[in-house]
Amino acid sequence: MALTRRVDELQAAVKPYVRLHSETLSAGNHPSMLVCSVYSFYPKHIIVKWVRNGQEVTSDVTSIDEMADTDWYYQIHSHLEYTPRSGEKISCKVEHASLSEPLCLSAHLSVYPSLPESERNKIAIGASGLILGLILSLAGFIYYKRKSRGQEPV
Repeated sequence: MALTRRVDELQAAVKPYVRLHSETLSAGNHPSMLVCSVYSFYPKHIIVKWVRNGQEVTSDVTSIDEMADTDWYYQIHSHLEYTPRSGEKISCKVEHASLSEPLCLSAHLSVYPSLPESERNKIAIGASGLILGLILSLAGFIYYKRKSRGQEPV
């Protein structure tokens, strides 16, 4: 009875949950990978496209076929290999029966991604230590020069 009820619930279309993320972090002209993961949708038929600066991308795209989740829904993962260019806009476009219009998630890319907060903190602490060391060295040098002027040779 529970199985029949679950199958009846799945007769209606279920909207997908979409996540766009970078699988590898890179800078400059090295290839990187964007992944568009689409989860928990029903029915199985779905279209996942990549759009770069308004133009549909068909090369360097790999998709893993729709897979059944343990809860009777489906998921799919599409990968786009790209070379980062500053200011470039890449989108993952999902078309499904549960959506009245296509769902687009965009990634605004930078050639030099910002550092995580922990890395920024390490750099700030290191720079502060360097500046403090330079100030103390300069103060010691000035003190030494003043003391050496005041003494007469014996």
